[in-house]
Amino acid sequence: MIEINHVAFNYPGSSHHVYDDLTLNLQENCIYGLLGKNGMGKSTLLYLIAGLLRTKGGNIIVDGKDMKNRDPEALRDIFIVPEEYEMPNVSMKQLVSMHKMFYPNFSEDVLYKCLMDFEISRNVNLKELSMGQKKKVYMSVALASGTRYLLMDEPTNGLDIPSKSLFRKVIAQNMREDQTIIISTHQVHDVESMLDHIIVLDNGQILLDTSTVNITDHYCFSYRQPGELDGVVYKESSLQGYITMSERKSGDEETQLNLELLFNALTRERITLKL
Repeated sequence: MIEINHVAFNYPGSSHHVYDDLTLNLQENCIYGLLGKNGMGKSTLLYLIAGLLRTKGGNIIVDGKDMKNRDPEALRDIFIVPEEYEMPNVSMKQLVSMHKMFYPNFSEDVLYKCLMDFEISRNVNLKELSMGQKKKVYMSVALASGTRYLLMDEPTNGLDIPSKSLFRKVIAQNMREDQTIIISTHQVHDVESMLDHIIVLDNGQILLDTSTVNITDHYCFSYRQPGELDGVVYKESSLQGYITMSERKSGDEETQLNLELLFNALTRERITLKL
């Protein structure tokens, strides 16, 4: 379990506080979607959880350990996939050896299975990869590390359309039963079908913290024509008329979550959900 308790943080030399008093609990065996506009602190929160940044106030507790202390036992149960990175100038065999020394649950079988699913050779030259290929290799290593907590910052950036589908498949097939995955992203359509729980951040505050099931239990997302807008709480124009969000009434069928529409309703119109 990840406990974020009254966290305050600002970067050195900046008077802007990314967080003043952030409190949040993240459960195990769940895939979280962490959403927010640029500059709202999504990446910062991932780095704080991973112990790569230290809070200026409050604390972050992961399975009973304060991440300020950067305890190796806590760090070896967390893997972060940043948005941008360079691959080290080593062979795949050397990369595996390095990770196996630190991550006790590292699995070569999982690594090579993920690489195969991503259509990447196990003997690939790490310094000759495109951005998309780097993502695939890094995510394969992340899943192979066998950590209880996997943090991903914009994981689908740089992936083509077939690779985004493969990304969802690889995560679903290789996620541990006791694992928690946190995905920070703007590409909501790439991941919305995977998510169990949604967190929306805005100016250091939490606009939404609830399960996807809770959202679709209470709201419907559908296309409507101009004369069919009764009960709509938020709408956007589309080629089919309007894409709408409305409160779900007794007898209404459950609809698929439209995460982009939900996000816009919260951040543009400041709609308060009835959950």
